[in-house]
Amino acid sequence: MANDFQFDDDDFAKESGAGAGIRVFDEFDCPGCNANNPVDDTFTDGDEVRCNYCGCEFKALVNQEGRLRFREL
Repeated sequence: MANDFQFDDDDFAKESGAGAGIRVFDEFDCPGCNANNPVDDTFTDGDEVRCNYCGCEFKALVNQEGRLRFREL
């Protein structure tokens, strides 16, 4: 008797919550000078970014709701 079911490897990742809540950004507005900074490499929670205009460095922090915050280094 043949089993008639579909199986996808991604089902395990969905059920375990892998990748859930991780946001990736490709630009940010500097909290110091309000300049928009597109970046070549994406960044996420815990990464360090630098404003291309004023030169300030920040650590990117993403809260539970997925909102991006910055802490000045």
